[in-house]
This record gives sequence, structure tokens and C-alpha cells, in this order.
Amino acid sequence: MQAVKIYLTASCPYCVRAKALLKERGVAAIDEVRVDLDPAERTRMVDITGRRTVPQIFIGSTHVGGCDDLVALDQRGGLLPLLNGSAA
Repeated sequence: MQAVKIYLTASCPYCVRAKALLKERGVAAIDEVRVDLDPAERTRMVDITGRRTVPQIFIGSTHVGGCDDLVALDQRGGLLPLLNGSAA
């Protein structure tokens, strides 16, 4: 299974939902980067993604986007193949 990294804040309901969906799909470990605790990480997130909102989700080297993007990917059947290392 691909590594999953999420830039997030503690109080974000979209972050909670994204993590829950990933866990439902079998992701056991999520690398969580708290941008509310470290402003340098928020700057890094914006530099990498071009987005300021959380969550910002990466599966392997693929930037999935935010929670809505993750849900849409799952609904069209692309999440599990991406998690398993196949093209989405």
C-alpha cells in the first residue's frame, strides 16, 4: 500500500472525514503534518500544492487534493487502485 501524507489542522472536520475514509479503505498509517502547530509546514504545503486549505492529501507521490477530491476519487473507483500503487 502506498504511503499516505495529510497536511491538516486539529479542528478541521474535512480532515477528520478524509482520515476516516482512508481508514475505511484500509490505510493503517497516515503521516499527519499539523500546519496549525508549525507555520513553516503551512508555507511548505502552499509551496508544494498551491493551495492554502486543509486537508491536502498525498498518496505516494500523487497530490490528491482536499477532502472533496478524495471523496470524488473514491466514488469513481480510483482511490483503491491509487492506494495499491496502480494508476488512478
